[in-house]
Amino acid sequence: MDSQQGGAGELSSSPAHPPSRYESQKRRDWNTFLQYLKNHKPPLTLSRCSGAHVIEFLKYLDQFGKTKVHVTACPYFGHANPPDPCSCPLKQAWGSLDALIGRLRAAYEENGGHRESNPFGTRAVRIYLREVREGQAKARGIPYEKKKRKRATTTAVSAASGTQPPGGAAGDDSSGGTTANVGTVTAAATTNS
Repeated sequence: MDSQQGGAGELSSSPAHPPSRYESQKRRDWNTFLQYLKNHKPPLTLSRCSGAHVIEFLKYLDQFGKTKVHVTACPYFGHANPPDPCSCPLKQAWGSLDALIGRLRAAYEENGGHRESNPFGTRAVRIYLREVREGQAKARGIPYEKKKRKRATTTAVSAASGTQPPGGAAGDDSSGGTTANVGTVTAAATTNS
């Protein structure tokens, strides 16, 4: 058993593989959130943290934002590229908040939290993020459109041609296929049609 633990320790402390940019950012975000809880009035422990506290944290971060979000009374409300500066507040962009919550959700579970009690995955946080996205889209005149799922294209093409996608059954997302594979399958189907 000691040899197994020693091997695992050697792998995690290996200087040959520095943490990825994502892992470094996740660690910084996690430490920032823990510091926020510590400085909270009254101080909060992670076990007592709820979705409401997470939303409070996201609102706190707005003071460091760099994205101009026009208020309703602003003449540039709904304009993506206003011709002149205005006094509307700077806030965190929705995409930044969404990515932050994703990293914090992962960090919470990696640090011993249970998925069922993850405050970053609560319904209230999802609703808040949706409201921020819709509000910023209206205020900035920039529509956020959902990305189309590649899997549906692969399944439709496979069903039409009577073949299975590489590595698995039709509709099986565990095949490890890449976007390039989907493009190739789609191009082949278009050529054959």
